[in-house]
Amino acid sequence: MLMPHPAVLRKLVDEYEALRESGAGDRHPQARDLAYTLCVSTGTRDVRHALETARQWLDAASAADAAGRHTDAVAGRHTEDGPRVYA
Repeated sequence: MLMPHPAVLRKLVDEYEALRESGAGDRHPQARDLAYTLCVSTGTRDVRHALETARQWLDAASAADAAGRHTDAVAGRHTEDGPRVYA
């Protein structure tokens, strides 16, 4: 299964949650569109499951990114301003 880029997934989750917090509700067309896109992106059929899955994936991506930065720092590699160097 293809996985959405974490930045795209984060944006979908943030936009959906912002609409929900604004009181727009699930009947708002944009909320329905975001819920559908979240479900398709996560391979789920219910927006609650989609949000759970998205959060798990985002946590995993964040942990992997942090581990990658730690590994590069330990190896003395700079990755902030250029491509990763694999030895």
